[in-house]
Amino acid sequence: MDNKMYVTCLDLEGVLVPEIWIAFAEAVNIPELKKTTRDEPDYDKLMNYRINILKEHNLGLKEIQDTIATIDPLPGAKEFLDKLRDKGQVIIISDTFTQFAKPLMEKLGLPTIFCNTLVVSETGEITGYKMRCDDSKLTTVRALQSIGFETIASGDSFNDLKMIKASKAGFLFRSPDNIKADYPELPAFEDYDDLYNAIVAAMD
Repeated sequence: MDNKMYVTCLDLEGVLVPEIWIAFAEAVNIPELKKTTRDEPDYDKLMNYRINILKEHNLGLKEIQDTIATIDPLPGAKEFLDKLRDKGQVIIISDTFTQFAKPLMEKLGLPTIFCNTLVVSETGEITGYKMRCDDSKLTTVRALQSIGFETIASGDSFNDLKMIKASKAGFLFRSPDNIKADYPELPAFEDYDDLYNAIVAAMD
């Protein structure tokens, strides 16, 4: 490994844990909620779509948190993360929300996560959301680079592409076929060991 300081930036859903909205859609039997950033690149459009569906069905934060309590990390994810954290700093950069992330972070050994916040009424209705910053994944990678870190990034969806491309090395992980086909220049992996080896090799 060279003497540069590296931070590995990982997406959360689809990479380390199952997609929360898909799990919730299945739990409440509302297929429309299965749409994710793999399907809709415009995050604002996607979130407003979700909030409207929740309102239609009179569902709020508690119902989603009840589902999240039943979600475990993907098989092998914690072991992968533990090995990676032995090699250097790891930050999870996610478009999920603090109200969703805490129990999942506990199951992953409390890694650092940068994510967003839901706006929730006193009755538990989700009325909106606040992004931590604009274009948060790219902005965070650029900020880390500005203070002397080299970044390595991996994710699975449209909203991960900018941080992957802006990093010294970037990898797709368990991405859908359409994204892999559209970005053949990005190495794509399906297995944690292969991703780990590629990240460590990028540090040399």
